Amino acid sequence: MNPDDTRSRRWRLVLGTAAEPELGGLGSADDTAMDSALGGLYDAGDEQSTGKRSAGLGGSAPRVARWLGDIRTYFPSTVVEVMQRDAVDRLNLTQLLLEPELLEAVEPDVHLVGTLLSLNKVMPETTKATARTVVERVVRDIERRIAAHTRAAVSGALNRAARIARPRPRDIDWDRTIRKNLAHYLPEHRTVVPERLVGYGRKAQAVRREVVLAIDQSGSMAASVVYASVFGAVLASMRTLKTSLIVFDTEVVDLTERLADPVEVLFGTQLGGGTDINRALAYGQSLITRPADTLFVLISDLYEGGIEQEMLRRVNAMKEAGVQVVVLLALSDDGAPAYDHENAAALAALDIPAFACTPDKFPDLLATALDRGDIRSWVDRNAG
Repeated sequence: MNPDDTRSRRWRLVLGTAAEPELGGLGSADDTAMDSALGGLYDAGDEQSTGKRSAGLGGSAPRVARWLGDIRTYFPSTVVEVMQRDAVDRLNLTQLLLEPELLEAVEPDVHLVGTLLSLNKVMPETTKATARTVVERVVRDIERRIAAHTRAAVSGALNRAARIARPRPRDIDWDRTIRKNLAHYLPEHRTVVPERLVGYGRKAQAVRREVVLAIDQSGSMAASVVYASVFGAVLASMRTLKTSLIVFDTEVVDLTERLADPVEVLFGTQLGGGTDINRALAYGQSLITRPADTLFVLISDLYEGGIEQEMLRRVNAMKEAGVQVVVLLALSDDGAPAYDHENAAALAALDIPAFACTPDKFPDLLATALDRGDIRSWVDRNAG
């Protein structure tokens, strides 16, 4: 197929049958099937406005399941995930996700998990086992991708925090020792004579840092809840950290006891509802026993339904007590989030930047924070 034909074919698939007089028809059975799958979603409802099509997925789970099978046949998984999300939004398929037959046909992704969790309380028992399998597949995939990087980054930060000036020979950090003593280089001997040794203390199993994750579980934060739960489980597996995880809307739920299994954490959430950040901060404060050794991560879009000034006062009080406070507007790959700009600006005035972070950057952010690094500089280097 020459380039012009390829271009015409693609535009014809994008624009639908309305463009056929100008661009020509589709030449293969596969193209016709792809066109039908696209039309079932993106032409639904167009019949009244254009009279061109009467496509749509209808109201039955079996028909939707067949459509899901079609799109997985003809499109890559990244495109399938987008089409699935569009189907839920455009065709109001939320209720059909309660059908086991439909769940078995979907391409699992973070957004689907968020939708399933929001339906958790109304999900029939016949569907729960299938839904749990879908959620577990997504969680284990995320865990495989982020666990090693997170442990390595956090362990490095904790080890640096344990650095000592009089290490035993086998604990000497030679790279840093040489850098610290370059002024004592002897050219005639081509060596450095160190006046000061730098190294690490022996690794102890004692807790070195406390981490509190406070996650807004309003509906818009679904992807952030999924990622934060997995990160929380990874951090909880590290003995040198004491990790707590709470989720909140207008109520606060402490899920720390479930951190051994992030799937259990997720099924302990209830997405949707209002938001009382101040109440969550108050509970989170009560978990802190060593302020100077604590990292508090608030993950929220900052749309406060409680008392805004009290929220800001409480965050500032934690900071003044020595707690390292990080505010994430989102922990996801969804792009720029919607958030309360006034509250974000008020936090910035307290020298607490509020910003979005992608999951792949989060381990390095954790390492910087645990190492008492400059979070503002980290944001400047990693923004955009």
